[in-house]
Amino acid sequence: MKDKVRRGGGRNQAKTDAISGTGGKDAVGMKADEDASFPVKIQGAGVEPFELQVQGFCLVHDALMNLLSRDEVNPRSNLSLSLAGTTLDPLAEIQSLKGLKPGAVLRLVEEPYTFRSVRIHLARVLELLRTSGPHDALKEGRSPSVLDTLTNTQITDSSLHNGKGLKRSLSNTKTENTTQNGTPPEYLLPGSSERPLMPLIPQTSQTEAPTHLKDLSLSCWNPPPGHRKLQGDFLYITVVTVEGRQCDITSCPKGFFLNRSTQEVFDPRPAQSTPVCHSFTDLLCHISPAFKQSFATLKNRSQSTSVEVRPTPYHTLSWLGPPCATRTHKNTFSRLGLDEEHAKQTPDWNEELQAAKDLPVGTLEERLQRDKTLLQVNSGFVKAVAQGAETVVDGFVEPVNGNPEDPAFLWGGLFMSQGAEVGMFGGERGRRAAQRLELQGVQAYSNIEGLQQLHTLPTAIVDYRGLRLSAQGLAPGLEGSDQDAEASPASRGLLYGVKAGPQESRERRRLLELLAHSAKTLGLQRHVVLGPDNYRVPLFSSVDTQGLLGADGRFYILDVFRTFPADANFCPQAETESQIVPTEGESHKSCEEDKEMNGCIKEGWPDNYHSNSGLPRNFVHGLCRLKPELMQAFISHKHCQFTQLVKKMLDENGGFEECASANDSRGTDAVRAACKEVGSVSNIIFEMRFNSDVFSPGISFPQAEREAAKLQERLLREAASFIITHQIPGFVDWCFHSNEAPMDGASLKQALHQRGINLRYLGHVIKTISQPEHVGSLRHIMRVAVGEIFIRSSRRVFNCFLQGVEVSCLSVAVSHFLCCLLVPHFTPTPGGEEAKKKSRRRGRAGATESSPWSTLTGAELWNLICQDSVETYNISDCLGSGPNHLVEHYGLQKISLLREFCLKTGVQLRLRDYFLENQNKAPIGPDDILNIFPVIKYIHMPSVDASAAHKTARTSVQKGLLDQGHEQLKEAAYLFSRFSDDLHPESCHCYSLLAKVAYLQAKTAEARSAQLKAVVISERTLGFDHPNTIQQYGFLGVYMFAGGETCLAQKCFLRARLLTLTIHGEDHPYVATIDSCLGLVLGGDRSGQYLKNALKLNTSFFGPTNVNTALNQHLLAQWMCTKGDYRNAMTHEKEALAAFTTMFGEDHSQTRYSKEFLCTITKHAVMVERSLRQAGADSTEQTVECLSPTNDVLLEQLVLLMGIRSMTHSDKFEEYKQKHRELKAAVAKELGFHLPTTEAMDGREKNSDQETGCGKEGEDEVNSTTAESLDDGGAVVSANGCGVEAAEPSQAEGSDRAAPEGNTVNGVKEVRMAGEESPTEASIKTNASEGKAGSGEVNGEVNGALHSPTPTSPLAHKGKGTWADIVSNATLANGTGDKDGTVKKAGQITAKK
Repeated sequence: MKDKVRRGGGRNQAKTDAISGTGGKDAVGMKADEDASFPVKIQGAGVEPFELQVQGFCLVHDALMNLLSRDEVNPRSNLSLSLAGTTLDPLAEIQSLKGLKPGAVLRLVEEPYTFRSVRIHLARVLELLRTSGPHDALKEGRSPSVLDTLTNTQITDSSLHNGKGLKRSLSNTKTENTTQNGTPPEYLLPGSSERPLMPLIPQTSQTEAPTHLKDLSLSCWNPPPGHRKLQGDFLYITVVTVEGRQCDITSCPKGFFLNRSTQEVFDPRPAQSTPVCHSFTDLLCHISPAFKQSFATLKNRSQSTSVEVRPTPYHTLSWLGPPCATRTHKNTFSRLGLDEEHAKQTPDWNEELQAAKDLPVGTLEERLQRDKTLLQVNSGFVKAVAQGAETVVDGFVEPVNGNPEDPAFLWGGLFMSQGAEVGMFGGERGRRAAQRLELQGVQAYSNIEGLQQLHTLPTAIVDYRGLRLSAQGLAPGLEGSDQDAEASPASRGLLYGVKAGPQESRERRRLLELLAHSAKTLGLQRHVVLGPDNYRVPLFSSVDTQGLLGADGRFYILDVFRTFPADANFCPQAETESQIVPTEGESHKSCEEDKEMNGCIKEGWPDNYHSNSGLPRNFVHGLCRLKPELMQAFISHKHCQFTQLVKKMLDENGGFEECASANDSRGTDAVRAACKEVGSVSNIIFEMRFNSDVFSPGISFPQAEREAAKLQERLLREAASFIITHQIPGFVDWCFHSNEAPMDGASLKQALHQRGINLRYLGHVIKTISQPEHVGSLRHIMRVAVGEIFIRSSRRVFNCFLQGVEVSCLSVAVSHFLCCLLVPHFTPTPGGEEAKKKSRRRGRAGATESSPWSTLTGAELWNLICQDSVETYNISDCLGSGPNHLVEHYGLQKISLLREFCLKTGVQLRLRDYFLENQNKAPIGPDDILNIFPVIKYIHMPSVDASAAHKTARTSVQKGLLDQGHEQLKEAAYLFSRFSDDLHPESCHCYSLLAKVAYLQAKTAEARSAQLKAVVISERTLGFDHPNTIQQYGFLGVYMFAGGETCLAQKCFLRARLLTLTIHGEDHPYVATIDSCLGLVLGGDRSGQYLKNALKLNTSFFGPTNVNTALNQHLLAQWMCTKGDYRNAMTHEKEALAAFTTMFGEDHSQTRYSKEFLCTITKHAVMVERSLRQAGADSTEQTVECLSPTNDVLLEQLVLLMGIRSMTHSDKFEEYKQKHRELKAAVAKELGFHLPTTEAMDGREKNSDQETGCGKEGEDEVNSTTAESLDDGGAVVSANGCGVEAAEPSQAEGSDRAAPEGNTVNGVKEVRMAGEESPTEASIKTNASEGKAGSGEVNGEVNGALHSPTPTSPLAHKGKGTWADIVSNATLANGTGDKDGTVKKAGQITAKK
């Protein structure tokens, strides 16, 4: 499909109406312009009049593009706007037009067509007729959005100011995630081993697009003859209508008309009574009543929002295809020739990219336009790379060089090659590593801000059918020729690099300035190497890098694959080689020093490092480089050491104040000594830089660089050991305390790369997890890590496997490989008989006995995989003897391995349920392999302003400034919509955080609306089954429940559980979180089933003394109270109380709440026992009083479970409260005010304990009476001695529930529970270690930020504010209050049988 981003597209155009203003001077101006939007009326061009909202800062061209995307106008094109009879200038700003005011009438004017514009119009018609069907995304290999199908919920593009744009349609139809009676299906129950794939993509209610035309193609009389061209004929088009009528249509400057030509006779004259229509569809409606009816249905169909229908900037692969690909294939009218015409165009990708980079950046509007243009150009480049890779690998392009080892191709403005194998880099593995590192180097130089004059070529790498191709744009003047090869480097534009030679020019000096600036930003050290003839070459980058001056006058930097420093853990050979070339006078001395150095431990390695870690060691290729994230973490670590050393030395010399006041050298000496100790490249300030060429083979340094090279060797050894000693243990510790740890290979890779850990360290990660203290609680990380090693090794074997497969046998070979991979002891049928029979039935040659791939067995494949894993990850006996070993020892699921393999190789499977345990028959057949898609790695184009606004908002939220953070998040969301039409992963995180903040501000409808967008964006940009999508569904379930949509909340949580089971399995901490939520939103015995499973998982992962486990114990006790099982409820609540006491202490509010709740259920147990004994033994029907929590309580617990707000065991906030009280009392005393003392407040708390019977005496009495089976008699009393009033409904938003009370302190609203003693009483706040970790990059931030001083909730209740109060005074029958909003008192609780 054509990219509609450039024209807009969709009925609901991306929000040009602002969500919020922006910050700064530019932001103020933009917001003012934005608020100055006004409506105008649109008429003319055969469309029904309608109203359009326009923005003053937009251009006329932008408004026209917005108009062309509207359903009222689409697919009309080649129009202009006029005001009062005057055609408007497309480049004029709307606010500068004279006479344009609110309510003005703008007319659409039909302009004459040109040959190019008529083809654009036909392309728009085809785009509309090729309306997306329910399986179109799957056919194209794109990840679909299933939210609308799952929940029957539509999202509108209205602004998020009020959040009321959400349309809901609660359908009672059966879906895949719930049965007809609302209970979860069997495969979603705890303990089920069934993993069906059909429910992953639920069947949509959307019908297939109707047939508008039988055929639409270029006429056999096309192109027009010369004499007809002179009369204005552009094209001749043949149309076959649904009625079977065949017509020939002429395209001319005025539009389209029906001519008299037939298949036998050419007669271009207009037919009788035919109109000349400016729009092609108008003419089709005139000649075909069926088309008129179907086209009207198409125009009036229910529209999805822009975020659901617009093409994503980049292809997000779906590993599952439609259930029946043959039936879903339909006529795309490709014979009209528009696609071929588009393919013939050869864009200059480099010029487009550099022109976009050269756009002005003076104002915010200019920067937004520049970033959006860059994204569009890069998106088009990546799509061209995918098409080019398929064309090249399929054999449609001949190489332009005569080198069969390294063929190069030119296609569509792209230069594509595999790259030459270099022996010192490690053959094929080294070639692939060089391509990957080149892309990372280009990304690093592209991310440098303020360096627009140093350019890199558009670059991408693509893996397709086992081959890796590197694709680049063509830079002007850099290709060279055979005659230019002998010319001087300067004449060829080469200004920088070893091969540039000694030269001096103004251009070279400017290029060196740019490279010096980039080296400072990237942390690279200037150094000198010896070039040919031993002349010294100063470098600001690696030795391979070349700087050139292109024919367009721009500076380009190429060959940056060794930009980052080498990883000393995998460079043992380079350490033994002397890279220093001494002079004649120093030769003997340096040789003796080298011998002395070789005889001792290299400086920089920790003690016993090699014996403990087995490093350094050899690797399969010679291009192991450190990641930039690791360099930043290491520099931060070194800076901490530096500050500690300076402080220590100053303390030893009299302290900081004395050294600062004295005019001596003690302070300077301390800084110099600390710089030398930590390895700073400067001896007066802390400065860490790295030499990219140290430990690189074949590079020599002059003797003057000896000391600097030795220092760099030491730093790189320390940086390499830093991965083993700090980063990997830190990653393991984070996984140990997080219940949202990696679920699959993608999330594991992201988590490791964020800490600068390369995937070649997976073996060391496994060894660290295998320690006795981690092996049990981190088994889910072990499972993911072992699965990632297995899949990556399998992919490398698969790449070699495909090289010997004929194109006609690809589906058979791929299915055979998958069977050998996942089915234990799989043996192919003799001679491939079954494959040959199917091939003969299809009329093509089958596999022969001599085909190497057809003889592959499961045992042989497994040996190859194990050998690769040992060479790459240095693990032995980790994978075992077959796939069953992975299942039995690590709990890996074969369906999860199948998903990972398909995503990494581009294989797409047919959507059906696969039974991979069947050894008698191949579980995956050739018909199940639908396609192989290119897997592309590309340069990411960020939006600096949108990302900065998002970061600023997160910082505000971390500080507790929710109002300010909310406005900043809406600003960031608006900027993301301008940048990428919201279709960006960071936009998903922005909307998710916006939903959380809006919810904490009691704006439930806005939170629900923002979270709906976050889910759709995650599904389309990351994948429908990505771990981030799972977490977004969990958050959406909370907001759905907050809005009273319990059924939709259940579907969201069940969807999250289904996806988690598919990609990982049930044994994961996040499953415990989802099961706890399901236990709250579901009813009946199923709730207990999920809660018990969550408790089992949390106990096994975190132990009994953990916030998650304690909260689960409380929830299970609460559920048992609803069943009247008070004895078991007491047992679980005692466990929760013990855990809270151990973690928080007896004075913590959460401990007090648990103690009160335990007293409540204990007293109800006493009442039940007494009532049963009073009823007598002859009573045939006895009732048991049950406690049921209100929806307010359930919602508050959901908020805690999902980490929107979390608990902490830190006492710092209590200490802060005490200091605040003391300061407040001192100020009040000075001013003559009287405040209640702490003793009085504590006395009220003690009185409260006495009233509720929760003191020590009350506990002893309850325990003794329960143990003695209770005597008859006794009065029934309420749990707390008083009733609880209902929360008042929120006045701000009618659809939301009651909002919490709040005080405004220093301009910041402080949210607290209604009825609390003070705004800072009874805190429940966030803790990064024991609390809930957030989802992905942003959600982890919010859990440490969205904490208020109290257990707040938009659904707050009045009274003491404890769960015990709510539960003991809630309505029992259905968990809801009376219609008038009141809640029944304990004495009025109805009995439940």
